[in-house]
Amino acid sequence: MILARVVGNVVATRKDARLEGKKLLVLQHLTPVGAPRDQYVVALDTVGAGDGERVLCVAGSSARMASGMKDTPVDTAIVGIVDEISMLPGES
Repeated sequence: MILARVVGNVVATRKDARLEGKKLLVLQHLTPVGAPRDQYVVALDTVGAGDGERVLCVAGSSARMASGMKDTPVDTAIVGIVDEISMLPGES
């Protein structure tokens, strides 16, 4: 799983029919303590995530296992909205 923050959205008027009605969001990867990484990805939203929210996403074949993604041409899917992250003392 990948920890990320929603930083934008993608509008594509022409796309594969299996992506019709699906929301595409731009995500910035985060470290476990929430610091931004210099990595971005477009992900299909399966949970109703919004701007600025921290999310969990999955990539590769795991993305096609998310709810409603079977036979959908997707490489990254948002599968959770993060409420809290708790790190063990001394870990960062």
